[in-house]
Amino acid sequence: MPPMSVSKNSAPARATQAEEYLIKDEPYYEPVGEELAIFEAAFSRQLPVLLKGPTGCGKTRFMQHMAWRLKRPLLTVSCHDDLTATDLVGRYLITANETVWMDGPMARAVRIGAILYLDEIVEARKDTTVVIHPLADDRRVLPIEKTGERLTAGPEFCLAISYNPGYQSVLKDLKQSTRQRFVAVEFNYPAASLEQKIIRRETGVEQTMAERLVKFAVMTRNLKGSGLDEGASTRLLVHAGKLMSAGIAPRTACRTAIAEALTDDPEMIAAINELGAALF
Repeated sequence: MPPMSVSKNSAPARATQAEEYLIKDEPYYEPVGEELAIFEAAFSRQLPVLLKGPTGCGKTRFMQHMAWRLKRPLLTVSCHDDLTATDLVGRYLITANETVWMDGPMARAVRIGAILYLDEIVEARKDTTVVIHPLADDRRVLPIEKTGERLTAGPEFCLAISYNPGYQSVLKDLKQSTRQRFVAVEFNYPAASLEQKIIRRETGVEQTMAERLVKFAVMTRNLKGSGLDEGASTRLLVHAGKLMSAGIAPRTACRTAIAEALTDDPEMIAAINELGAALF
């Protein structure tokens, strides 16, 4: 049997890894409340953070902005049904002549003192939720059972998770044992004037077009629960605005970037397109 060795991260190697995950240019983000101050306070007191809110409202961009603002590396994991604790922590891999340990994003983030962002945490398997608990309380440790290591998170490590309460069911909900370990920050769509500003900044469309896009979004959001799971997010409005800036007709842009993205139901698509036709 080939010898088994565990990878050892030297200080220069950790510095190189940290550099790889740094965000060098400021990501554009418009605060809608006190989320910047809350996150900075939580980071300084080594508290984990839970972001909750609808899809496309700016949670991921917020995390990118905070990582840049705090000058910390950012490791982002998009959670899904097949994501396991092993995927997060790490696994042994067989090379030419030996079996070596390969850190997963969670172990890597702890070693280099990064911000670890687990996006849509409830989409992952249940064992994934359990493995974050020691990092999300006063222990701030990551036991790696397969290697016998016990990593202790330094003061610069931060754990952040997100989920969309509107999509969750009894089978996919965040347990109280997990939820109560975190400082929770609620996100929602920005006020109309701020959302217009974001659209103009991100897409280059004129103010009147930004106003129409936001009005269109409000109409679709009013359909939530009446045929739509979610209304048009700020992200979808930006997509539509970018298509318009590229020369696509407004009604076509809204159909492809918003209506078709929101639903596959032909009747609902037709209803959303009618709303768009009234505005554009």
